[in-house]
Amino acid sequence: MTQIRSISAEDRAAWQPLWDAYLEFYETALPDAVTDDVFARFVAGESLHGAIAWSDAGEAIGLVHWLFHPSTWSVTDYCYLEDLYVAPVARGGGVGRALIAHVGDAARAAGASQVYWHTQDSNTGARVLYDSVATYTGHVQYELRSAGI
Repeated sequence: MTQIRSISAEDRAAWQPLWDAYLEFYETALPDAVTDDVFARFVAGESLHGAIAWSDAGEAIGLVHWLFHPSTWSVTDYCYLEDLYVAPVARGGGVGRALIAHVGDAARAAGASQVYWHTQDSNTGARVLYDSVATYTGHVQYELRSAGI
């Protein structure tokens, strides 16, 4: 049975290959300083939260990252599930569903009024899962990036 637990400082070597594969999937790269900072914030567990899914054999097979933020549409925080990745060898076995449920549990415990996330239109494999556990809202996302980001 897959076990999911919060990221700890000792998990860096197991987390890093999953993070690298996730970034590669989205055809992006980040400076090492960003990755180091993000991992440190997961370990601190104050502003960013993260968990790793572990196989029965003790291998890291998935990750999920989330954060809470205030909303103008609610008196309680929203929970943004920012990153979700399951290693190809573990896909289709319920790991992604379990990682989403883990975030849902954390959101309920924190009193958040909803969990939401984004994905690319072309991410059809993941969207099959997402359509089975959540409501597609039809929203289109835009980004306005500051200079230097």
